[in-house]
Amino acid sequence: MIQIGYNGLNNFKINIMDYKITHQPEQKLFKTEVDGRTAFVEYRLLGDYLDIIHTIVPKPIEGRGIAAALVKAAYDFALANGMKPKATCSYAVRWLERHPEMNADS
Repeated sequence: MIQIGYNGLNNFKINIMDYKITHQPEQKLFKTEVDGRTAFVEYRLLGDYLDIIHTIVPKPIEGRGIAAALVKAAYDFALANGMKPKATCSYAVRWLERHPEMNADS
C-alpha cells in the first residue's frame, strides 16, 4: 500500500507498507516511528540532487522493510519536486542499484 499526500513541502507525508513517514525539511529527514522507536534517513541537497547520507533503523525494528520505505519516500519526494536521486549512504547506494528506474545516472 502506498499513499502519498502533499500539502506543501513542509507537510509531505507518505504511507508505504503501513509506515507513516513524515518529511522534516528543516532537519533534512524522512522519519517514521515503529514500536516506539524512530527510524530515519538524513539527506542533503546538492544542486538538483537529493543525496541520502544516512539511513538509521534501530536494531529491534530491523528486517521489516523500514529502511527501504524511508529511502523510497525520500526519492519519490525528490522526483516529484524535480530533483534527482543520489546516494552517499551505503544502504541507499545498494537500494539505487536494485531500482535502476530511480537512478538519475542510468
